[in-house]
Amino acid sequence: MKKDNAYFDNASTSWPKPEAVYLFIDQFQRHHAVNPSRGGYAMAIETEAMVIQTRQLLATFFGFSGPANRVLFTANITDSLNMALGGTLKTGDHVITTRLEHNAVLRTTAYLERDRKVSTTYLPADAGTGVVSADAIKAAIEPHTAAIVLSHASNVTGRVQPLCDIGQLAREHKIPLIVDSAQTAGVLPINMHSDGISILTFTGHKGLFGPMGIGGLIVDKSTDLTVTKFGGNGILSEARYQPDSWPHRHEVGTLAVPAIAGLHAAQRWFNTLGENLASPYGLTSAQDARTLAVALNEESIGHPLDLNQHAIRSADAVKHIHRTEMEHLRIIQQVLAEFDHVRVLGGTKNQDTENQVATLSFVSDQVSTERIASALDADFHVCSRAGLHCAPLVHTDERTLETQGAVRLAPGLFTDKQDMAQLLEGLRDVLSV
Repeated sequence: MKKDNAYFDNASTSWPKPEAVYLFIDQFQRHHAVNPSRGGYAMAIETEAMVIQTRQLLATFFGFSGPANRVLFTANITDSLNMALGGTLKTGDHVITTRLEHNAVLRTTAYLERDRKVSTTYLPADAGTGVVSADAIKAAIEPHTAAIVLSHASNVTGRVQPLCDIGQLAREHKIPLIVDSAQTAGVLPINMHSDGISILTFTGHKGLFGPMGIGGLIVDKSTDLTVTKFGGNGILSEARYQPDSWPHRHEVGTLAVPAIAGLHAAQRWFNTLGENLASPYGLTSAQDARTLAVALNEESIGHPLDLNQHAIRSADAVKHIHRTEMEHLRIIQQVLAEFDHVRVLGGTKNQDTENQVATLSFVSDQVSTERIASALDADFHVCSRAGLHCAPLVHTDERTLETQGAVRLAPGLFTDKQDMAQLLEGLRDVLSV
């Protein structure tokens, strides 16, 4: 019997979430979710404690050695990138980015070009590797270059940029490096210190296994960020302007506390997953990982995890997740390779999975993009995504604008044998023309 939804759209949002995330959001919403920093009563203090813990866990998770109050919460990664770029670039500055970017970057730089006269260099990916090298970025640096911004991995091709090399280059030239980690946070190891990242932007609802409606950015202490949002935050209400203290300097209005609680639970789930992987019993299936019991109760509020252990365990969990997802991707690549009329996007060497996340997009010379996705859905209950994926320059360079984009497949940690069976059957049926 087929599943109702064989889900292969994890590049858009991860689904399903770990059970611990669902349970903790519900529990926290019922018993603790009041406004933090707004009252001195026990519930408000407990809520604030959870928010602070979540900042600490995320700082550790991303190898950030600075104070956790520089972990800022936003609505999503697009919001984060708007803050990062809008708060970093001034009139007349120059910024370097790539043609692999999502509209979260492309549209923000377009407005900055128009409204602040910021000049932008858009570097193309290498035709063979599908990535932009540090040498290409170095050649684009100008005297007034004020930032480098790039996606760690393309949301269309899944190709991973040489982040450490680019970070080292940015450090040498004292240029802030702003990273969009939408496709890699929770999937690939990210260490802000060793990778030379000045501002890391992230979203909660993809590889971090949190809910929608929560994102953030982490700002290195050496990086100045101009205030771009204004309003109340529960402290110094008599002040006419935003407080100087972090995070209140940049966080305004009521935080998305239930969504932060989900991100908190997901961080604890990463910790537990890593702990289980290190045990002699390990894990036997994706279902085991999804249903891991996590100790989330009232006693955990106000009692944070050991951060050193969290760093080790969550790193092990991330490696396991990437390895598992890539096993699925390699099988999909093998099936697509059976059809001469199919082309996978991302460079001529895109079968090299060493620098890749589990996302690929393809087109066919004989079957339309829309028909492939529609047939997969209607006949095999396979959830894929067809279109331009909010990354128009990628499709311009790949010559797929005229085909209305490509079909994107993105398996996840919780993809199981039945999901794969439905997808592979569907691909062979639809592509056998």
